[in-house]
Amino acid sequence: MLGPGTATAGLIGSGIAAAVLPPSVDPSRLPPNVPPVPLATELRDPCTETSPVSDPAPVPAPQRTLDLESVWPLTTGRGQLVAVVDTGVARHQRLPGLVAGGDYVSAGDGTEDCDAHGTLVAGIIAAARDDSTGFAGVAPDARILTIRQSSNIYREVRGGRSAEGRNARGAGDVGTLARAIRRAADLGASVVNISEVACLPAGTDDGGTLGAAVDYASRVKDVVLVAAAGNLDSDSCRNSNPPPNPAEPHANPWDSVVTVATPAWYDDQVLTVGSVDPDGRSSPFTVPGPWVDVAAPGTGITSLDPRRTRASDVTDGRNGGTVQGTSFAAPYVAGTVALVRARHPQLTARQVMDRIEATAHRPADGWNPYVGHGVVDPLAAVTAETASAPIGPDPSSRELAITGAVAPQDPRPRTTALFGAIAVGSALGVGLLASFPLRRIRQRAGSDTATG
Repeated sequence: MLGPGTATAGLIGSGIAAAVLPPSVDPSRLPPNVPPVPLATELRDPCTETSPVSDPAPVPAPQRTLDLESVWPLTTGRGQLVAVVDTGVARHQRLPGLVAGGDYVSAGDGTEDCDAHGTLVAGIIAAARDDSTGFAGVAPDARILTIRQSSNIYREVRGGRSAEGRNARGAGDVGTLARAIRRAADLGASVVNISEVACLPAGTDDGGTLGAAVDYASRVKDVVLVAAAGNLDSDSCRNSNPPPNPAEPHANPWDSVVTVATPAWYDDQVLTVGSVDPDGRSSPFTVPGPWVDVAAPGTGITSLDPRRTRASDVTDGRNGGTVQGTSFAAPYVAGTVALVRARHPQLTARQVMDRIEATAHRPADGWNPYVGHGVVDPLAAVTAETASAPIGPDPSSRELAITGAVAPQDPRPRTTALFGAIAVGSALGVGLLASFPLRRIRQRAGSDTATG
């Protein structure tokens, strides 16, 4: 099962570390470019309920932490199409440019969100600004392409009977994820957010189609893929990868992997995101790994409410609980990617990823498997001068031409005065240096007189 922001329970290993190589990619495994064909599914539980925030006026803490107000005068993500491959995105007044991309879960176009997950993710990325609330998306003028790929509420049925095994908790797997990524790339997305994680025991792989789809989107279509690192909980990624060993600072972290998180582990072609708490520390639920690239706020989340769709309708809770997870850290980075791509359209996907990593707030050790290169900094990612995109001259400044020639001046009087000043200064310096031994002798004599 591939659940939203969680992982495949049926594929958890025994927790034994093993040397894991970064995954290889076979482009011949690319799924075909065909419209989504929904599975035979049924609702097994009522759709997730949400609760409105008590006061929508304050700016949410993650938004303040990332200082988005300072970025929006420069770029708002206009012109970028961000695909949300998730549980669907409900139509909302503050997602005016929502594009329906299809549904792999049930009959529909991707705009149903029974799980109340994909809409939260989409709101973090691109909710339009509105005076009725302090909340807004990272890239408020970007558009969202919704593709429903998974659900914990629906279940797959075959021949009228519930399917058992790895789809027991819902619908969606690495095969449908691969097809959804290819579809997003073919529909023109410049960024794809994947707040979906499948966990596999070390020594296994994900079948090849997902890697081929990631490679196609990144290398062929020049799409930036942003993925959640995954959450440690009893129902999904139960076995964490070990922290760095201080006694072996140069050890290869791929040698001690217990749990593989996919698509995160396609490290060269995916920007993988861990979660941090409001104090900047790594959230305890983040699945660490050598593939983690950056981090973003994953707690204290507020976003659009899929059950209430007026401009003022935002939520910070589902089924009585709070909203948190690497699922919601990833869209802060996806929104930042949209800001960068709108500001620097000449950059390739790889250059955008490098830029975001280079401008993150680095941890003390430079990199670690929980936050990668550090917490993302949208303003720095947009404005910093890097090798991939040097910042040009200030557009508000211009060079002034000299209107007339100036007659050359005789330099001799100034030269004579300069040499005279140097000679006098040299003489004073010699006298000052010569006085140091004499002053020490006088001070010592005075001290002997006072103590004798």
